[in-house]
Amino acid sequence: MQSLLAGLADSLTDATPVGAKVLGWPGDPTGMADALPLRLAGGLHALVLTEQDQDLAAAYIAAGAGRPARGTPMSPAEASSLTDAVLAALPRNEAFLLRWLDSAPQTNEVRRSIALIAAGHWLTARFGLPLVLSELGSSAGLNLLWDHYALTAGKVTFGPDDPTLTLTPDWQGPLPPVARAKIRSRAGVDLNPLDLVTDRLRLLAFLWPDQPDRAARTTQALDLAALLRPEVSRGDAIDWLATRLQTRHPGAVHVVFHTVAWQYFSTAAQERGQRLLAVAGAAATADAPLVHLAMETDDASPSDGAGLAMTLWPGGQTLAMARVDFHGRWLRWTAPGT
Repeated sequence: MQSLLAGLADSLTDATPVGAKVLGWPGDPTGMADALPLRLAGGLHALVLTEQDQDLAAAYIAAGAGRPARGTPMSPAEASSLTDAVLAALPRNEAFLLRWLDSAPQTNEVRRSIALIAAGHWLTARFGLPLVLSELGSSAGLNLLWDHYALTAGKVTFGPDDPTLTLTPDWQGPLPPVARAKIRSRAGVDLNPLDLVTDRLRLLAFLWPDQPDRAARTTQALDLAALLRPEVSRGDAIDWLATRLQTRHPGAVHVVFHTVAWQYFSTAAQERGQRLLAVAGAAATADAPLVHLAMETDDASPSDGAGLAMTLWPGGQTLAMARVDFHGRWLRWTAPGT
């Protein structure tokens, strides 16, 4: 995909409506803002997945873009041929691609559940109580179902006996205690929650053709979620959190969590969210603890992944639990004992 985007950066013109919209984009096209290249790449992949454009699909296959993780980049000739095929496809699929460009990329990386599974076992061992889950930035809600997935670390597997899927990251460090979590209830929020059926293509289109393993995992999780239908509300995350924190959960640990979502909230929203958690935490009790679990970008190098931090109330103690690859390929566990 990188080779294709590089070719389009050199070759795209405003001769088509799609090219004109991309080159005349009024906002910030970068990855930390509107992620415009990914919008276009996702739209093109959607055309391939749905076989709406047979010529484009054939070009992807010929260029090797559809071969799993072949380990080497496209040759210059392959990249040039694919770029030409994409440029030819733009006017044929004008309406489809223009609509696709209007929406930001949205994914639901299931492998981030490795951090949630590990933390869930740690919390269960610590408190001996069921969990109430509240997720900020849920997308389609796939990671709200982390207790249905298994995590294999070394020779130990954490999770149910009949998991929907099993995640096998490169695990480093000691293991959390084996204490299977029981979920009392779960809910999430997203500005634009994706429907598990009608938006299925959208989720899969942003998993690139040379990542069939990611597509397979996401498909398995989507099938499960379509049956269980986790509750994901449409709305502002902090407004939703304010309401969610008004309810106490005696006999359970209320876990407010997010994975690579908080960084996209405004500074004002982050500050308000922290105040809300602090106020609710001050009212937490031993039989109704509150936990803020965050897997987010921090001051470390991007190569060191995201930090996994946990704040527990009563007490307000913050613990560094792990470093986690942004796509869940590895985890370095550093949490203290329970």
